[in-house]
Amino acid sequence: MKTMVWGVAALFGLGIVLSARIAAAADLKVGDKAPDFTLKASDGKTYSLADFKGKKGVVIAWFPKAFTGGCTAECKSFKTSSESLKGTNVAYFTASVDPVDGAKGNKAFAESLDLDYPILSDPEKNTAKAYGVLNPAGMSSRVTFYIDKEGVIKEIDKKINTGKAGDDVVAKVKALGIGG
Repeated sequence: MKTMVWGVAALFGLGIVLSARIAAAADLKVGDKAPDFTLKASDGKTYSLADFKGKKGVVIAWFPKAFTGGCTAECKSFKTSSESLKGTNVAYFTASVDPVDGAKGNKAFAESLDLDYPILSDPEKNTAKAYGVLNPAGMSSRVTFYIDKEGVIKEIDKKINTGKAGDDVVAKVKALGIGG
């Protein structure tokens, strides 16, 4: 019994150490270099943050789950603001830990909404962890990152109005001056 108690205590201690390391790696703040990523998207292409370095700012709007109310509203808002978003000359994406393919995947979700921009998929959850958005339920939290063309995080927005997300992103990109 004593050995089992010590074993459980050791595992608990290891869990605390590992949790602290993960949290430390994911505690991104304004001014930090954004973690690079290479992710498949709903349009069949693969995108990397490095693709845009020195060329364009990047906006990544993480959402929890495809085919849910708030996520649908947010993605529709990006589509409604499409012309204004394109005018900012930033690469913009929504992203989740949903798979690309399958009936509940981001490709099907994008097609169901007739989106004109790609949704990034991170089913292995490595990028979500690196950005600190993976929540205890195993989904990504709703957080938008604004990254300049040198790969530096200029803003982290955790207060998203899903119905106005597209317009809010346009305003923020302009305010930060990270466009083209």
